[in-house]
This record gives sequence, C-alpha cells and structure tokens, in this order.
Amino acid sequence: MSEIQSTAELTNVQSQLLKMFAYNLPEEEWVDLQKTLARFFAQRIRQKTAKIWDERGYSNQTMDNWLNGKNLKVS
Repeated sequence: MSEIQSTAELTNVQSQLLKMFAYNLPEEEWVDLQKTLARFFAQRIRQKTAKIWDERGYSNQTMDNWLNGKNLKVS
C-alpha cells in the first residue's frame, strides 16, 4: 500500500469519503458500509500476498514447515 502522507492536504480518497460522510446514515447502512470497506481492503491484501507467494515459490508445504518451526528463513 502507499505511504501515509504527512502533509495537511487530503488525498482523493479522504476528500471523497468526507463528502460521502456528510450524510447521516442509519446504523444498519453504516455497518454495511464498514463491511464493504473491510472486504475491499481484505481483497487487496489477498491479491498482494498471493503475488508475493507466487513470486517466491511458496507452497502449502512451506506454510506447514513455518508452522512447525522448520525452515524459518523467509526470502
């Protein structure tokens, strides 16, 4: 993911979210929105980790070895 900006200027995402949140959503809709955002970011994480997993040639056996304390060196 990109680095957090240290300036006072808002990012495009922050600006749009502020506009969207100018509305007072009912609690049920707010919960749905939170779940939607969580799914969005979870999917991005899964895609990025899958890419790293494939690039490094990891397998289920790799994970089993890590879980059992074997071959803990991570490239």
